[in-house]
Amino acid sequence: MNRTLLVIDIQNDYFPGGLLPLWQAEETEARIVAAIHAARERGDGIVLVQHVSTAPAGFMAAGGSGVLIRQAVLDAAGGAPVVTKHVADAFQDTDLASHLPGSGELLVCGMMTQNCVVFTAMSRDADPYKVRVVGDLCTAPTEVVHRIALNALRSKTRLMDAADLGRADAA
Repeated sequence: MNRTLLVIDIQNDYFPGGLLPLWQAEETEARIVAAIHAARERGDGIVLVQHVSTAPAGFMAAGGSGVLIRQAVLDAAGGAPVVTKHVADAFQDTDLASHLPGSGELLVCGMMTQNCVVFTAMSRDADPYKVRVVGDLCTAPTEVVHRIALNALRSKTRLMDAADLGRADAA
């Protein structure tokens, strides 16, 4: 079964100096970059997701520096496809599914555990896939919000840590 690492919204507005800096954003980014490298070594697919606001200015607005995917993620992903979304669910009104042919498992990670990660992992469009959220590759505005969101996901999808990604028995 082929796997795809789905990396959601690692964008400047979520980091120090951005409009909505998240809890441990830089540490989470470093773990995601390492996971992308490991996924490439394993031959897993990688898809990046970028949120673009429909508002003319402000948070994640097109044309602003806050909307940009972080350079370290782009460098690690090596030309992986980028799916643009305008709502929390990365499947809704996007071409995400077209980048997943042959993929039976989605490993979901990224920013806004309680929002974009949850809505993507629980999307009806994710039903054809075995969905796992990689908890230590996600973050939220605060640690409490992050942990509450992960706890809520436990009854809906399997959670794992980045250390489990390379283990054969994690499948």
